[in-house]
This record gives sequence, C-alpha cells and structure tokens, in this order.
Amino acid sequence: MITTILAAAAPAAADANPYGLQAALREGGLISQTVFGILVLMSVVSFYILFSKLFEQQKIIGQGKRVRQAFWSSNSLREGSAKLEKNSAYKQIVDDGLAAQDQHSKLTDPVEAHDWLHGSLARSEAAINSKLGGGLAFLATVGSVSPFIGLFGTVIGIYRALVKIGASGQASIDKVAGPVGEALIMTALGLVVAVPAVLSYNWLQRRNKSIAEDLSAFSNDVLGFLASNGAVRPSIATAAKPVSAKPATTTTTAGQTGGVPRAN
Repeated sequence: MITTILAAAAPAAADANPYGLQAALREGGLISQTVFGILVLMSVVSFYILFSKLFEQQKIIGQGKRVRQAFWSSNSLREGSAKLEKNSAYKQIVDDGLAAQDQHSKLTDPVEAHDWLHGSLARSEAAINSKLGGGLAFLATVGSVSPFIGLFGTVIGIYRALVKIGASGQASIDKVAGPVGEALIMTALGLVVAVPAVLSYNWLQRRNKSIAEDLSAFSNDVLGFLASNGAVRPSIATAAKPVSAKPATTTTTAGQTGGVPRAN
C-alpha cells in the first residue's frame, strides 16, 4: 500500500514544478538546444585545456628544478644535455645552442658568434613559449563569447514565450514569469561557462610568464657558457666553505687631529 502511494506521488512531485532546464530546452526548440550544446562543448574543451596545460606546465617546472640541481655540475653542455629528459624544454635549448655553435663555423657570410647564438637560442625559446600558449586563445574566446551565446538563447526563448503568450491571449504574471524565467537560464549557463574560462586563462598565462622567465635565464646562462668556451657558468649550490676573517684595524687620517677612524 505504501509502495503504491509513493509511486503515485513521485510523478506528481516531478510535475509540480514544470519550469527548469529541461522545460526550457523542450519549449525553446532547436535553437535553445543548439545553444545549450555549444555551451556544454565549450565548457568541456575549456576544462580539458586547463588540466592538460597544468600538467604540461608542471612538467617543465619539474625539469627546471632538476636542471638547477645537476645540469651545471657537468663538465660540458653535451654531458649535461645527456642527463636531461629526452623531450625536455631545457634540453631543446641546449641542443639548439650546440647546433648553432656547430653551424657558425660553416657560415660563408661573417656573423658574430654572439649574435648568431643569441638568435638561435631566442628562436628556441619562442618555439617553447608558443607551444605553452597553445589553447589559451580558445579559453579567451570562450570567456568573451559564451555570455553572448547564452544571451542569444535567452532572447530567442523570451521571443518564443511572448509569441506563445500572445497567441493564448493570457498575459497574467503566472503565464509570463515561467517562460521568461526559463529563457533566462541560457544567460546563466553562458556565465557559468565564461567565468571558469577567464580564470583559467589568467592563471595559465601567469604560470607561462614565470616559466618563460626561467627559460630566458637558462638560455642566457647557456649563451654565456658557449661564448666563453665554458669559462662562464652560473654558480651552483655547494656547501659553504669557512672563510678566515681578517681582523680589521682602525687608523686615523694622517696629518689631521682627531681624524676619522678607517677600517683596513
């Protein structure tokens, strides 16, 4: 008996509130359904780009930490390059620098080695930064366009609702509020898609900027190493050695009474 009552009450509860997303899609027709599908697709692709870029950025950040720990302790760039991962961004910069050094001796038109190496390393950095920036334009587009796509669905939904109300000849508040409220759901969906896309774009851009700064510093160190034949390299973390302190003596300025004490 109780089961029968609950079974009968479930459809009644479901039909008690005929307004919602399903009703908006059903009443909005093909246009509302298409707008909803576009917004869902934008949201899915945005989150895919977010997580894939986070993984890619974190991988390069980890590579940078390993470079600072072990790379510059190598005797040569080729030895250090062999310690890096195969597809490492830092390995790409080193290999491009070594290739540019080998190519410089083959140039028939005289070009300064510094300019040639600097240009080659700059191209390598630009290629890596361009790869890191892939997909961010889509996030910016979603953040800019999705509110207007949702607004378009709202406008169409309100238009269809008003036409339906006008045809029925009933303009009471209970007849107007429901269909218009359903149409406004599309605007809300557009904002729900836009806000995460904008936040993701700004966050990923900031992380890319930090990575680009690290790559630029590493590229400058590689350039200094190549241009000096290994004489110039960044300092690496080593155990601090005790330094004997030289006792300071104070003297006074000669020829002056009450001279200023001066440490030697």
